[in-house]
Amino acid sequence: MSDPASDSAAPGEAESLALLETIDSPADLRRLARERLPQLARELRSFVLQTVARTGGHLSSNLGTIELTIALHYVFDTPRDRIVWDVGHQTYAHKALTGRRREMAKLRQWGGPSGFPRRDESEYDTFGTAHSSTSISAALGMAVAARLNGDSRRVVAVIGDGAMSAGMAFEALNNAKGSDLLVILNDNDMSISEPVGALNRHLARVLASRFYNTVRSGGKEVLAKLPPVHAFAKRAEEHFKGMVLPGTLFEEFGFNYIGPVDGHDVEGLVATLANVRKLPGAQFLHVVTRKGYGYPRAEADPILYHGVSKFDPVAGVVAKPAGRPAYAKVFGDWLCDMAAADRRLVAITPAMREGSGLVEFSQRHPERYFDVGIAEQHAVTFAAGLATQGMKPVVAIYSTFLQRAYDQVIHDVALQNLPVMFAIDRAGIVGADGPTHIGAFDLSYLRCLPNTTVMAPADENECRKLLTTAWTLDSPTAVRYPRGTGPGAAIEPGLSTLPVGRGELRRSAKRRHSRIAILAFGAPLHAALAAADELDATVANMRFVKPLDAELVKDLARDHDALVTVEENVIAGGAGSAVAELLASEAIAIPILHLGLPDRFLGHGDPAFLLAQVGLDARGIAASIHARFAQRTPEAWAKPAA
Repeated sequence: MSDPASDSAAPGEAESLALLETIDSPADLRRLARERLPQLARELRSFVLQTVARTGGHLSSNLGTIELTIALHYVFDTPRDRIVWDVGHQTYAHKALTGRRREMAKLRQWGGPSGFPRRDESEYDTFGTAHSSTSISAALGMAVAARLNGDSRRVVAVIGDGAMSAGMAFEALNNAKGSDLLVILNDNDMSISEPVGALNRHLARVLASRFYNTVRSGGKEVLAKLPPVHAFAKRAEEHFKGMVLPGTLFEEFGFNYIGPVDGHDVEGLVATLANVRKLPGAQFLHVVTRKGYGYPRAEADPILYHGVSKFDPVAGVVAKPAGRPAYAKVFGDWLCDMAAADRRLVAITPAMREGSGLVEFSQRHPERYFDVGIAEQHAVTFAAGLATQGMKPVVAIYSTFLQRAYDQVIHDVALQNLPVMFAIDRAGIVGADGPTHIGAFDLSYLRCLPNTTVMAPADENECRKLLTTAWTLDSPTAVRYPRGTGPGAAIEPGLSTLPVGRGELRRSAKRRHSRIAILAFGAPLHAALAAADELDATVANMRFVKPLDAELVKDLARDHDALVTVEENVIAGGAGSAVAELLASEAIAIPILHLGLPDRFLGHGDPAFLLAQVGLDARGIAASIHARFAQRTPEAWAKPAA
């Protein structure tokens, strides 16, 4: 594998960007002489490192695809030719080369470029991605559309080895035979020693050449008339390629396999891609890269540098002083404690060990820890199978990724009433990752399921208690909690529970007239309490979305003139809808205001800013209540004088 040039800046120090600053589009890039591309790669890598150090974002994956990105835009006629990036968290170099370099200072911030491809951001972002393993399906659709329209454009899907582990990728491969499609496997889980690398570079160029493919196709036609000889030749070819190249599997799908090639040799990549571009039919190029390439700290610890906040690139990421524990840490600690108390516990994650707080559990209980890869559907049904045999599986998963396994949640878990517990992280607004990762829908899509208990803790201590409560139930359960830290509640040791389907009154209004009760579900409780102090409103911490605390709701409706529901979930079908349904079933007529996430996809930005944008901070909650009930005179809803 190629090494960064020795004349580049010291690790972490900024390079001169003289060449990069002349590139405002891929057309500018294609005017460069090929021998200048290594210098461009050095500058672009430095630019990406310095940018992410200032803004935060995905680093290791982006440093690993610099040369590949340059080569793709150099060889292919983008945007006419289509490039689809799987997941898309490796596209910072792509954005910089496609006219967005100057905007990258606001990467993943409100008004700045997204951290993922977005079709409404640039014509070069041909397909919106962020969830894994969709690129081949989308690119195949584009390739078929080009054929039907008589268009000669080329279509490329770039997919990582992790994303290739998901079933959807293989479903698309199985459907792609005969299509003019190039699939590039960005393999950063494999290394090539220098001698083998030289052989592979030679083989890749040979296998990508028109001469080889013409002879190969012609030979097949001749040998097909001699079946025994044809069969022998086919076996010999497969044996040879199987020994030298891991391509036999992809050829079974109808792809011509090429590679592996060094993903950091930009001139070699250009030569190979130029040959591949001329080939008809389904092509599969295996490119080997290294996460964090060119920045030694990221190469040494690509997981640490996968997603980073702002840092000094010379000093590297420095551990922050211990502060309030994140909800993922609260969950991870609870999981270890419960595993020590009950050997039936099994933890499952779809490739989110670090993010979901499972590192310590995986080390302490490796025999009961299962990272199934990017395979959410399998994770849920695997858990269901475990549950049928008396185990107690806990599926640790982000809200946005649980969407991918919804059929399995219904058919394999809820329908069979199996005791599978879902620990749902990243519920609600997630901030810089934007609309693809927001946990906006889980309350709506879970509370409608029979047999299912849905809980929303308001702080860290309540989270631990509701996790224990979920564990005690012999049916499907879900505990949803937000990204990051909570309000700082003291966490009680032990494994105590809370009564199922029971909320609590946290504040009682002092006024006797024009009384409002705010019903808060989960994290918005604290903003609701602050708003209630301004309005002199009653506040209930509901805790349970299903079963709802019906008696508490009815009591509040009896004693107040209006109700307000607050949740960090879409209003449609969410917790507020559950309250309205209960009141309707009881024939209780009372004004009710639903506050939650709006019926649109939110952009990316700071979480506090986004909460304010949608009116879910304290000021927004108070303003919405004032606005909704203004017809009863604003003074009537103001806090009375002491």
